Amino acid sequence: MEKPQIISEIEKRVRKKNDYTLWTIGITDTPKSRKDQHRDNGKDVSEWADWSIHSESDAREIEEHFLDKGMRGDTEGGSVKYVYIF
Repeated sequence: MEKPQIISEIEKRVRKKNDYTLWTIGITDTPKSRKDQHRDNGKDVSEWADWSIHSESDAREIEEHFLDKGMRGDTEGGSVKYVYIF
């Protein structure tokens, strides 16, 4: 999926709660494993969504865009193939 489409999809989801600070954004190469890690750490992942991205730079720009709006960040090493929120 392209960067503008992902940003639009995330904005639609955020409008449900109308507060960026209630959401976490991250980037990963293994969304299922990452989701399981968050669940195992007691986090509510019921609103989880992830999108495949073509470039790491686009993923990092999307992440930065939403961090600047007040979303909580999540960090993980490795290659980046997905952007996720919950």
